[in-house]
Amino acid sequence: MTNNDVLRKIRYALNLSDDKMIKIFALSGKEADREEVSNYLKKDENPDFSTIGNPMFLSFLNGLIISKRGPSDKERDMKEKVSNNLIMKKLKIALSFSSEEMHEVFELSGIDVSKPELTSIFRAENHKNYKECGDRYLRNFLKGLAIKYRDEERTLEN
Repeated sequence: MTNNDVLRKIRYALNLSDDKMIKIFALSGKEADREEVSNYLKKDENPDFSTIGNPMFLSFLNGLIISKRGPSDKERDMKEKVSNNLIMKKLKIALSFSSEEMHEVFELSGIDVSKPELTSIFRAENHKNYKECGDRYLRNFLKGLAIKYRDEERTLEN
């Protein structure tokens, strides 16, 4: 999955407005105006589409953590290699999910992930039990997030 795909899916799942996304970018020290955000979210075939690079995407993920959990004393590395594993870690942190909650989100998307499988995704890359998080896992996790948060929103409206 591309950074733009993931950004679109996070926006949808968490029902983030343009203004909220601009604020999330700003929380991590990167400025993004409405046009930039809009261009990141456009479909690839749109002439105004703009690819979101790794530093800007990491900025969004770090800003999401700050928006959900507050600022941290920890310095966030903006030069990290963006991988599905890193995206999953940052989403888990931002949403304050326990392993059980992660499993629930996967179940909502229709897949069953074992505890060892999930744990291996969050291990350090040089750990012997590290497992690379494939696009299928990330896609299904984002689908489960959309189901979870969109259903909660509908329930609150009724």
